[in-house]
Amino acid sequence: MGSRPSRGQAGDAVELLTNPALARLHPTGDHPERQERLLGVGGETVLRSATVEQLARVHEPAYLELLEAIDGPVQLDADTVASQSSWDAATLAAGIALEAVDRSGFALVRPPGHHALAARAMGFCLLNNVAVAARYAQAELGLGRVAIVDFDVHHGNGTEALFRNDDSVLFISLHQWPFWPGTGGPGTSDETTINVPLPAGSGDDDYRAAFTATVEPAVGSFAPDLLLVSAGFDAHLEDPLAEMRVSEAGFRELARRCAALAPRTAAVLEGGYNLRTLPALVAAAREGFAS
Repeated sequence: MGSRPSRGQAGDAVELLTNPALARLHPTGDHPERQERLLGVGGETVLRSATVEQLARVHEPAYLELLEAIDGPVQLDADTVASQSSWDAATLAAGIALEAVDRSGFALVRPPGHHALAARAMGFCLLNNVAVAARYAQAELGLGRVAIVDFDVHHGNGTEALFRNDDSVLFISLHQWPFWPGTGGPGTSDETTINVPLPAGSGDDDYRAAFTATVEPAVGSFAPDLLLVSAGFDAHLEDPLAEMRVSEAGFRELARRCAALAPRTAAVLEGGYNLRTLPALVAAAREGFAS
């Protein structure tokens, strides 16, 4: 699978990769991270789950055993629920993220991943999909330097924690601040962890300025072999869980700028909790990634 071309020509459609089972597995009721999030977003069906070996590059074995053994509804933390089919959903989501790396595609998956830590779930997230994808790219595809740009409205604390002391991975998070989970504030950056806290009410112009001033120079200096995007859409002006004002055109521009930063790019869905607007936001980002 690693022999596929890294990217097509500008204007080629970016493949949307998913599995309809993700709209059935891991039922969460009326939770914001619900099964209906993936209805209407489309995508090619991928039949691939991450292996325990691939997950264990990121997560502790005891935690993976705990997730696999869940046989009924449980509350893993104040925000995160799981049940008997959550393991299947989470491993499938991670596997589709790996497929996105192979095909320079966009993994439309749930549950999201960027808050998941090595040994516990957090903030709707069970497995850290983008982190598993980064380690897969390094270990199995020989892509030594990986950059991750996370524009979900919440700080990607799990991804940061997993790569904080690893100079082969550059992690950049743009997020509302102050805000949940309370990490990623001013003064928390170093050479390969760059946090860009933005005030509530920030919109397209603010994100554009942050890319120009911080994201593009940092990724350019790092010169990654692969750029992974934690593509959250909860910074949209109509999202119910945050207070940012990014438009559909703004997400198209963020995706376009991300795609220009590396010879190879893949994206993984994180947040985005307005069921009405999410399909159009995904479509806009897809256009941006292809431009």
